[in-house]
Amino acid sequence: MKNPLPPRDPSSRFALAFAAMSLSGLLAAATPAAQVTPATIVKPSVQVHSKPDFASPAVTTLAENAQVNVTGQQGLWFKLGLDGGKSGYVRVNEIRVAYGSKETGGLGKALFTGKAGKGRVTETASVRGLDESSLKAAAFNPVQLQLMESYRASPEAAEQAATKQGWKITDVAYAEEYQPESSKPKKKGFFGKFKSDDGGSKATQAEKRERFAAARNLLGFVKPGLANTAASGDALIGKSDEEVSQEELELGPMIAGRVLGAAPLVKDPAMQKRVNLVGRWVASRTSRPGLPWTFGVIEDNEINAFAAPGGYVLITRGLYQLLATDAELAGVLGHEIGHVVQRDHYEVIRKQEKLGAAGAIASSQIHTGGGVAGSLARSYIEKNGAAIMLTGLDRGAEFRADHAAGIYLARSGGNPLAFLAVLQKMAALGSASPAMATLFKTHPPLDKRMDAVDKQDNGELAAYLDR
Repeated sequence: MKNPLPPRDPSSRFALAFAAMSLSGLLAAATPAAQVTPATIVKPSVQVHSKPDFASPAVTTLAENAQVNVTGQQGLWFKLGLDGGKSGYVRVNEIRVAYGSKETGGLGKALFTGKAGKGRVTETASVRGLDESSLKAAAFNPVQLQLMESYRASPEAAEQAATKQGWKITDVAYAEEYQPESSKPKKKGFFGKFKSDDGGSKATQAEKRERFAAARNLLGFVKPGLANTAASGDALIGKSDEEVSQEELELGPMIAGRVLGAAPLVKDPAMQKRVNLVGRWVASRTSRPGLPWTFGVIEDNEINAFAAPGGYVLITRGLYQLLATDAELAGVLGHEIGHVVQRDHYEVIRKQEKLGAAGAIASSQIHTGGGVAGSLARSYIEKNGAAIMLTGLDRGAEFRADHAAGIYLARSGGNPLAFLAVLQKMAALGSASPAMATLFKTHPPLDKRMDAVDKQDNGELAAYLDR
């Protein structure tokens, strides 16, 4: 099933269609002339094809910085309105759509109308998404969490669906991808014992805490007053990779259940099964395929997504409706999967956990025994609820997740351009869009993100763009 270098035959371009669960394919090619989205040619020279096909004849050639109007989308092609009532097609990476403005209502209408899917994304002043207060106040919803987990797709089911659709696995290197300790080769010391990376004897963090506790107890016999201070060291001893993984599995459902307490799943089983099949297939092409990957679409009109530790990914109905094809859905899920693989949101919790441990040390309010650091992480979630999902990650983490989206699309048999098409449509909505308010607070500007995606597409992923 492997294909080291994907064919450049346009007929093999990734469709990611799941039969009855598909959004029914492409946006309508023909839209009213008034429904246009301004854009700019960003390549030195671009051929405009008569059809969305590299083999079709070129109707004209446009130079860099030429101003054009997008009148529709067909897969990885944007349809342009040309002089004399003619039209033609260019690839989504050959132009850059303009940010929507207040004057136009922040909506690039040409990209959001047509026959693709039930109910395209709408732009109204009444859009109100999940803000920090609603996520913080939301109670854990075990019924919705159980329902979400019931839609979980097995790796076998996802692979069967992918195989049926002709998806071809591709090997794509990804130097930044997190690699679990269990997959790393161990080093041996002089006497043949396994050693850690720092050259010390290989002892688990649990063993270190056990030794520390024994030393603390001995210290208590000598000078009882020092024992309480020494007990604080339990919380600051680092965790092994295995322990961190276990904590991710425990914290993820706690967070996802609170998001679902604020916004339940959309009552559409076909939709939920679709995102789980697509998401599970993409996740299988990462360095952490063994996580209990679970996906869901929630009732929220804003355009946003949430990636909780341990493999729980939720996207809003607003974002789901923005997506024209399964490939675009795979790209969006790939971005969130990238956050989980790299433990981005888990590290946010860990930082707060360490701050909590330091505070406990300073106030001598530290408990003896194991599991102190883990309890601090749980206390942080109890206090802040699902609002921790709105904690802005550093720009590097978001750019890396965008990079991961392209890598995982290519590995799964898709085309990285599908994710760029999503970013283009987000930009067309505009910075003034109420549907994008929360996302703009927690993510870098879309033009910066597209610049970074363009850079990687012109480099390591260039060979995958024409399929």
